[in-house]
Amino acid sequence: MLNLSKNYLFRLTHIEKYVRYFQYGITHILSANANIEYKAIGDSSLISNRNAFVLPNGKTLGQYIPFYFGVRMPMLYVIQKGYNGVHIINPENIVYCISSVEQIIKHKLPFIFTNGHAVDGLTEFFDTHDISNIGNIIDTKAIKAKYWRDDNDLDLKRRKEAEFLIESDIPPSAISGWVVYNEKAKAVLIEIGIAVSTIIIKPDYYF
Repeated sequence: MLNLSKNYLFRLTHIEKYVRYFQYGITHILSANANIEYKAIGDSSLISNRNAFVLPNGKTLGQYIPFYFGVRMPMLYVIQKGYNGVHIINPENIVYCISSVEQIIKHKLPFIFTNGHAVDGLTEFFDTHDISNIGNIIDTKAIKAKYWRDDNDLDLKRRKEAEFLIESDIPPSAISGWVVYNEKAKAVLIEIGIAVSTIIIKPDYYF
């Protein structure tokens, strides 16, 4: 079994979205506290498909706040490079919000998780009853892979994009820290009140 305190969760968001963080934490689009001015980063068509995608439990992906188990995901590559019609975002304007499986459990937040990209037909869904076996369910080697194109493993990209989906707002106390691209981005977070000790600069988490 993985050490759940070190089973980190990563969520990408635009640096401008953190002004509301102190009052509401991280909110999903259906929350009463949702930011009506929020603009998601990424492929808008994919986001729309996710919002309408029905899960095995009858709910939709739009009811959950998604996290990845790793960094340097294909979605980030698309955002930084501007593929699929996505507006290019400079890496210094993209922040990783970090939590952990342990923190989500500690805060008693409802969740499910997957062994691959949530909208892929091969992906399976799991819940709290499966958490003790998470180390055997998610492919940590695929998640940590620097590249996801492999002619000998056509399923690598799907497994790399395994997700942890949280069905409620996430309070600030459930967030362990923040990863940014450079000192300029760090300064922005400090200016809005995020503790210096919780901010880490990791340019290698970006493309």
